[in-house]
Amino acid sequence: MPPPRCWQSSAVTDRGHSDGGHSDRGHGGGALSGNTLGALFMCASMFLFAVEDALFKSVAPALPPGEATLIFGITATALYIVVTLRAREPLLHPAILRPTLIARTSFEIVGRLFFALALAYTPLSVTSSILQAAPLVVTAGAALLLKERVGPARWTAMAVGFVGVLLILRPTPEAFRIDALLAVAGMVGFAMRDLFTRASPPAVSANQLGVIGCSVIIVAGLVMLPFDPAPLRVPRAGELVRLVLTGLVGATGYFALTKAMRAGDVSVIAPFRYSRLLVALGFAFVFFGERPDLWTLAGGLLIVTSGIYTLIRSR
Repeated sequence: MPPPRCWQSSAVTDRGHSDGGHSDRGHGGGALSGNTLGALFMCASMFLFAVEDALFKSVAPALPPGEATLIFGITATALYIVVTLRAREPLLHPAILRPTLIARTSFEIVGRLFFALALAYTPLSVTSSILQAAPLVVTAGAALLLKERVGPARWTAMAVGFVGVLLILRPTPEAFRIDALLAVAGMVGFAMRDLFTRASPPAVSANQLGVIGCSVIIVAGLVMLPFDPAPLRVPRAGELVRLVLTGLVGATGYFALTKAMRAGDVSVIAPFRYSRLLVALGFAFVFFGERPDLWTLAGGLLIVTSGIYTLIRSR
């Protein structure tokens, strides 16, 4: 379903200010703080993205990944065009040519391209686990590029979360196969996209960012088409329905992610990306027959604990 209209009314979202951890203040009348609101949006977006991943993986690689990505992108872009026009906003803001948005779009292409390939050829539990390294990249970028103050406590919490990821992955020579490298490349692309979302001009609304971002999925699909191992074919009815649902769910998750990255401090909100892993592990168990062991469960516990601690510490 398209995002609620109450989310669409403002072209500029509430943006926290990096002032050494003091952006997590309420805004009067018991309103949620920027960091708390950002954390809630992040958890919602991660749940929706986990659903998107499972739907996409259920279709690819039975359907060529490039073709599946193209259909997914067309659906998500169409939804964002409708939502943006209903909000009476131009589809493309003039700021699209600013360096920050060009960089954001470029990293979006990298993330979409390689993550779609990873979903097609790598177990969902492994792909989702590798993706959880993104908050570490985002936190480092926030400290180095956005000059956010990231103290030892936050770095420690992020490191604990990353140890949880390593417990799940348990790196072996097998982890360096080409499919694992695809997931790593996708993770870096998405992390840098999120960082440049924060740095993007506030005049560009979440809807307009969605039009750009979902259009990139179409570009990624077109890039993959010549390299698909199987020839193009007409999708079966069930495949088409799942890909359309992938686009609708993904577009809504993308909107929530944009809101999250603009709500408060990136270094506080980023750890809540870890919630995607727990949902993905559940889907991998139920729908794809993957069985997480005790190491995986222990890693998931560390990941959740680190995210909760980071938010409490920021207050």
